[in-house]
Amino acid sequence: MKNLDRIYVDFHVIQTVPPSCVNRDDTGSPKTALYGGVRRARVSSQSWKRAMREMFCEDLDKKDIGIRTKRIVNLLAEELLKLKMNMQLQDAQIMAEKIMNALELLAKKKKGEVGKTKALFFISRTQAHNLATYILANQNATDKDIKKMAKTLLNQDNSIDIALFGRMVAASDDLNLNVEASAQVAHSISTHRVDNEYDYFTAIDDLAPEDKPGAGMIGVVEYNSSTMYRYATVAAHNLFKELGGEKEATAAAVGEFAKAFIQSMPTGKQNTFANRTLPDAVLVTIRRDQPINLVGAFEEPVRTVEGGYVKPSIQRLEKYAEQVYDQYVDAPEKAWAIGMEGQEETVNMKELLQGLQDTLLHDMESLEKE
Repeated sequence: MKNLDRIYVDFHVIQTVPPSCVNRDDTGSPKTALYGGVRRARVSSQSWKRAMREMFCEDLDKKDIGIRTKRIVNLLAEELLKLKMNMQLQDAQIMAEKIMNALELLAKKKKGEVGKTKALFFISRTQAHNLATYILANQNATDKDIKKMAKTLLNQDNSIDIALFGRMVAASDDLNLNVEASAQVAHSISTHRVDNEYDYFTAIDDLAPEDKPGAGMIGVVEYNSSTMYRYATVAAHNLFKELGGEKEATAAAVGEFAKAFIQSMPTGKQNTFANRTLPDAVLVTIRRDQPINLVGAFEEPVRTVEGGYVKPSIQRLEKYAEQVYDQYVDAPEKAWAIGMEGQEETVNMKELLQGLQDTLLHDMESLEKE
């Protein structure tokens, strides 16, 4: 029996990352992970989600993108000044602080400072506007009433990235301020063993005296190269709920997620390595039972003498997916592939995005009936 109230969209990507240091640890070294008993290259989910949000900023309207900041007071003050242009900035800041104080989110501040939240807070521009509109019309409201209404307003009109990546309010024990993430992004790892290498470099001082030749600076950059398996999933049914039950907005949001996940690249050491690449293969599936990460295909690292890792990695992914579908779960309801030749519908990027959104619009009719 199908779960008509669930829609999971899974994304599987095989992608070559050239010599680079895409994502570094606290020592400046490329991030790695032990998997299958060997060292793998790794790019953290946080790093790739940041790259995706930056692509959202390029493609989406500002009203559809959230703001993550401790400076909520200043943001609300700006909205108040838009609503009442003759208001003084200091008065707007005091009113904004009143909201944040009611929610118990402000950190202690020194005299004369503008209040900041205890931790980063994720808010949509529409939510900020709605809070400002409320407090301007209810200046004499009690903290209790402000807190109740503020929580209501913060649970409406989520931006696309808040609905996808969620909001956890670390500065509060009030779980009503949290937004459950509709998307999960795995740490990307290489399909094979990786050994880091070192780039020794020098820089010349253009104004150095002629009698003192040599480098003005000497350094070393650690890097590696890899063929990576990347995975993410979107619970479209939860995204549908967080976006107010609008199926067109939900389908469009999944489309934006797909584009950003497939085409974005973290910017670590980008000027040094020019590391921008696009995937070698993409598999997108729609499931009703549960999301399925296929990283198990690479628990035994891919080995190759010559010819590279891309082709055997794609073959390994296809074979493992067939085993999973045969032994544990049904095949996905719908599947699209770029750069693969399996039973999936083979498409290009434009066709993938259009097909995905059209299918979701049809499938979400079952959610509207709930």
